[in-house]
Amino acid sequence: MNTIRETFDKSERLCSRKTIETLFESGNIFFSPLFKVVWTNCPNSIPGPAQVAFSVSKRGFRLAVTRNLLKRRLREAYRKNKRILYDHLISQNIQIVFVVIMRGNSVTDYLTIEKSMREMINKLILLTSKTDK
Repeated sequence: MNTIRETFDKSERLCSRKTIETLFESGNIFFSPLFKVVWTNCPNSIPGPAQVAFSVSKRGFRLAVTRNLLKRRLREAYRKNKRILYDHLISQNIQIVFVVIMRGNSVTDYLTIEKSMREMINKLILLTSKTDK
C-alpha cells in the first residue's frame, strides 16, 4: 500500500513576522463564506510550495478555548485537502504565502469548515493561475 502521508509540518507554517507584515501590506485579498484569505506570491524562497497561518479573531470568539478549537479544525481541514493546492503550485512552479482568517461569530462544525476549505483552495488555485500569466 503506497499512500501519501497527509502531514502539516513546521516548514509549512507561516511564522516569519516580516513576511506576515509584507503580506498584509501588499497582499491580495479574497473572501469566502467562512474565511478571509490574504495571499501573495512568495518574495523569497520558502521550503515548500506554500506557507500558511490561521487566525480566529478575539472579537468574534471571546473564549480562548473556542478560538483554539476553531484553529485546530482549520488546520485539520487544510491538512486533509492541501494536496490539490500543492500539486497545482508545483506544476506551475509557484510559491505562495497566505493567511486564513475565520469570519463570523458562531462555532462552525468540522464538516462545514472542511467544505469551505476545499472551496477556498479551489479559488486560490484559480487566482494563482491568473496572476502567473
